[in-house]
Formats: sequence, C-alpha cells, structure tokens
Amino acid sequence: MTEIFERLVELFTQEKARFRVVAHDAAGRSEHVAEVRGTEIGQGAKALVCELSAAAGEAARHVLAIIPGDRRLDGKKLAQFCGRRKMRFAPAEVAQELTGCVIGSIPPVSFGGLEVICDRELAGRYAEIAFNAGRLDRSIVVMVEDYLRIVQPRLADIQQV
Repeated sequence: MTEIFERLVELFTQEKARFRVVAHDAAGRSEHVAEVRGTEIGQGAKALVCELSAAAGEAARHVLAIIPGDRRLDGKKLAQFCGRRKMRFAPAEVAQELTGCVIGSIPPVSFGGLEVICDRELAGRYAEIAFNAGRLDRSIVVMVEDYLRIVQPRLADIQQV
C-alpha cells in the first residue's frame, strides 16, 4: 500500500500539482477524516472499482468510478455511459488486485490501466478534492484542476440524484 502512496506523491510532485498530504487515524468515519483533512465530506473522492457486463463480442471490463464522498453511485448511469447494460461492484479481492489497495484506501488514480470515470459534480463543486492515498492513514488534498489535468478522467453524470 505504501508503494501506491509513494507513486501518487511522486506523480503529483513531478506534474507540479498543488497538493498536500494529511496524516490521520486509519480507522475513522468519513466525517472524522474530512474534519482532520480540513475539508467537507463532499470533497472526498470515493473511488469504486466496478465491473461492467459483457457487451456483444466483448468481455466484461472493470473501471474506476469516482464520486463525491457524500453521494452514491448510480450503476445504471455508469453502465449506460460505458455502453454496457449492467454494473456491479467488484469483489474486494478483485479490487485489491486491480488497484494494489485495500477497500477504503483506493485513490481516484489508476496505475493499473483501469479507465477512470469521474462524476461531473466532483470535478466542479469544490476547488480541491481529498482522498485516501493508497493507505488508510494518509490522504492527499489536491486542486481539482491539477487532478483533472494529470489523471484525465472521463467526466460523466454517474451519481444517484
């Protein structure tokens, strides 16, 4: 897990992102972690590994869906955006294998080739986003414009209304 944290810090540093690292307790509710980070819950970038159903002539595939910490993912919207019929959350073991992180520490950045799809609201609601950075006891708070420039996620409306 430390490897992913180090890769994130290196990536954001090399790309001259405006970010900070925040140390906090590994166990804690979103509200507590947001308070320690000095952010709102909605600034939290929830990263969810999702499996999309197979399309004609194609295999099922995984994507990394990013939504605000105070919202829920709409699986139908995500599947439709990706041209698929159904979506389910990847089992924890699969998510860890694809990201190198345990559930709860997955950052909104893919080092393993997963396509990153970010909800439009998260990309425009606040100037900064915050997320656990490959570790349950470390977060990164980064300027949204730097995150979008570096990660280049596809933007979509994928949260429940």
